Amino acid sequence: MTLKELQEYIRNRDYRPELEHAYFQKLIEEVGELSEVLRKGKRMETEDTIKGTIEEELYDVLYYVVALANLNDVDLEKSFHLKEAINQHKYGR
Repeated sequence: MTLKELQEYIRNRDYRPELEHAYFQKLIEEVGELSEVLRKGKRMETEDTIKGTIEEELYDVLYYVVALANLNDVDLEKSFHLKEAINQHKYGR
């Protein structure tokens, strides 16, 4: 799945502009949960044990980043390429 496809997938299932502030609050909450599982080193051992793991929390953070991008009409693939060009120039990578 490409980033563009992921944006479309989430847009089709969860596009509620009136909840933008709530989406941002959820993003902050999920970053906190990610911090906790990173500190504890909790990893998914099998596909049925994703709950409470780094894998789950990274997905949750990604989900809300994408949802916020959708609400603000941000093309994340385009943003990636534009920002990467700046970083390549700035950091010589």
